[in-house]
Amino acid sequence: MATVTSTALEQMIHDLGLPDQAIQADGLPWVPQGENVWFKPLRFDLANGRWVNLLKVTKQGKVNRHRHSGGQVLGFVLQGSWRYLEREWVARPGTFVYEPPGDIHTLVVQGGEEMQTLFILEGVIQYLDDDDGVIYQDDVFTKMERYLAFCDREGIPAQDLRY
Repeated sequence: MATVTSTALEQMIHDLGLPDQAIQADGLPWVPQGENVWFKPLRFDLANGRWVNLLKVTKQGKVNRHRHSGGQVLGFVLQGSWRYLEREWVARPGTFVYEPPGDIHTLVVQGGEEMQTLFILEGVIQYLDDDDGVIYQDDVFTKMERYLAFCDREGIPAQDLRY
């Protein structure tokens, strides 16, 4: 069996992959998502339908009841605390959260302390009514469109976060 030299492997990675990136989150805007809810995009992976963002919820905010379809969600709490109405646990700083595809939940922040969580999302988020009917859905494309429209409206130069 042939072995690949380190130099050949590095060249292969260079030829097939994307360059590394260092995104300074402080230079990106918080984009309104709902009442007391904002997101800060860090990456839009159009090829795989994945996006990475910081989610911020203040006061008594919530992310309406929704289902993740077509991929998993990974989260890491940086600040504050939150929970799902449908679960017993509370996510606090240092908590890692895994959400399987198909999971339905309502994210709430109570007590008025600001929450920030890093989320890696795949697939589609379907926002649901009380009868599980889809009201609206988000994916990597709608999140990117919302970011670009916000930057345009506010006169902020949009960074190319597609990598």
